[in-house]
Amino acid sequence: MNSVNLSKRLQIVADCVDKGARLADIGSDHAYLPCYLAQNKQIDCAVAGEVVEGPFLNAVNEVSSLNLEETVSVRLGDGLQVLNDFDNITTITIAGVGGPLIVRILEEGKQLRKRTGQETLILQPNVNEQTVREYLMRESYAITAETILEENGKRYEIIKAKPADEKTAYNEKDLLFGPFLRQEKSPVFIAKWESEAKKTAYVIGQMEKAEQKDEEKLEELNKKLNLIEEMIK
Repeated sequence: MNSVNLSKRLQIVADCVDKGARLADIGSDHAYLPCYLAQNKQIDCAVAGEVVEGPFLNAVNEVSSLNLEETVSVRLGDGLQVLNDFDNITTITIAGVGGPLIVRILEEGKQLRKRTGQETLILQPNVNEQTVREYLMRESYAITAETILEENGKRYEIIKAKPADEKTAYNEKDLLFGPFLRQEKSPVFIAKWESEAKKTAYVIGQMEKAEQKDEEKLEELNKKLNLIEEMIK
């Protein structure tokens, strides 16, 4: 993978970015995503943020080698702290980390006034997608597109959301499975939840063997398993 040929996962993230966006790519690693978008004239400008020095230097080298310094600014810092008021960011991408970390980055950015709440969000959590959807609902964001894909033996979900005038009321199935994904029920979606059903059933079985049972947790897991089985039948 490089900034000319993105991975399938990052290509879908790139395709979600609206033309003319002012992008903040948080956890940018080699800055492949903003560099790809800049080379294809898809964005006006980008900030590539990295919290770790090694990936930050990789991003600096990538941007420099492509002569994109005027379009892509690489910055070292934690989450949205790398942003300045004059960046006027319109789109935030966060890909390749867990759902709780995505939520933390977005919430800290809000508290620090680095995020206005008017930005388009394109998020690719590696785990705990439900946590991300719950946060988007609380923040009055509407999910406008979702994709699930498999790459190198792993399954990924990509969520695009835009600010809404009124809070969207997602039900528990929307939050767990995704409002678009559960309607489409693609083969990758079915495979993911078949695997999740097996894992959940195994955990329930192990917990039921315990001398002291966590009845509340068992009830929660059984409810989840019923929802999954209903979804994939």
